[in-house]
Amino acid sequence: MRIVVINCNTTRAMTEEIVAGARDAAAPGTSIVGLTPAWGPESAEGWLDSYLSAAAVLDTLRGHEEPYDAVVMAGFGEHGREGARELLDVPVVDITEAAAHLACLLGRRYGVVTTLDRARGQIEDSLHAAGVAQNCAAVVGTGLGVLDLGDSEVTVRAFLAAAERARDAGAEVLVLGCAGMTGLQEKVGAALDMPVVDGVAAAVKLAESLVGLGLTTSRAGGYAKPLPKARTWAPPSE
Repeated sequence: MRIVVINCNTTRAMTEEIVAGARDAAAPGTSIVGLTPAWGPESAEGWLDSYLSAAAVLDTLRGHEEPYDAVVMAGFGEHGREGARELLDVPVVDITEAAAHLACLLGRRYGVVTTLDRARGQIEDSLHAAGVAQNCAAVVGTGLGVLDLGDSEVTVRAFLAAAERARDAGAEVLVLGCAGMTGLQEKVGAALDMPVVDGVAAAVKLAESLVGLGLTTSRAGGYAKPLPKARTWAPPSE
């Protein structure tokens, strides 16, 4: 089985971290291939970044010609998930949706701990679109930017402080609200005495399940193949 994991930003070091987490979660025999858009934001934080990221992600997937069995979209929020399901003939699993679905199996309500508060809107909208928002107790920001997550000690402290607020709001399960947080669940799960779901790992396991069951995106309705027409894809800016 071959799964493409696409980062939602142009930071290659983050792609490498995400791919490492995906490989740790993957079953033996599953090959993980990482993709980084050639253009777009270096980190996705806000509506402008989200829309720009979505276009770059779709452009990158459109141009990837090597065969693969599924796609994992490694961006928390909305970075082209719906368009990718129209575009591709393989299952597309978004880490926001995957983490929330697994969290719903572990407790009545879950909380998302993310980066900056400005990212909360995109995450909340994505959870609504996926049909799992009603189980979300809170989306809480740590105050850290995506590119600040490299400092492990600072990230853990900020995550634990935000997690307490999510728990106080009624969360029984926590979700890592950024692909750059992959691997953090091992450091904070025991301290919190709560299940902590990593979206990258969750998406990889769900992608493997869909491929193993021979299932892919329905074409009966909203995810029908795009209408044939001329489309101009924007080249990278100089």
